[in-house]
Amino acid sequence: MKLKMVFAAVSIGVLFSQNPGIQRTVVHRSDVSVPGREAVVARVEIAPAARAGRHTHPGDEISYILEGEGEILIEGQPPRNVKAGDGFVIPAGAKHDAHNTGAQPLKLVGVYVVEKGKPLATPAP
Repeated sequence: MKLKMVFAAVSIGVLFSQNPGIQRTVVHRSDVSVPGREAVVARVEIAPAARAGRHTHPGDEISYILEGEGEILIEGQPPRNVKAGDGFVIPAGAKHDAHNTGAQPLKLVGVYVVEKGKPLATPAP
């Protein structure tokens, strides 16, 4: 169990360190009522003009924009413009990206309900 948590933490660090325009900080992780799943709460900041990079999650992403403005790009859907006060949900496995379209950092809270033992996110082609 401990080895799985270390692997997940390293995987998160490797994925998130590949793009200097985005910072993700996990602030809480906890089991949920669905067997085999956990909730991960993260503070996310995307620099002006930066992108998160196309990726997927092994579970749903539920996010709330704290500051700034941007564009959420989910494969197969039209781009969605978001700003402070908006929320969005990205289904498990959906290839997606986020782009800061403003002059200030785009700050959000992301809640990920994902399969335990799997990397929080995986780069998508």
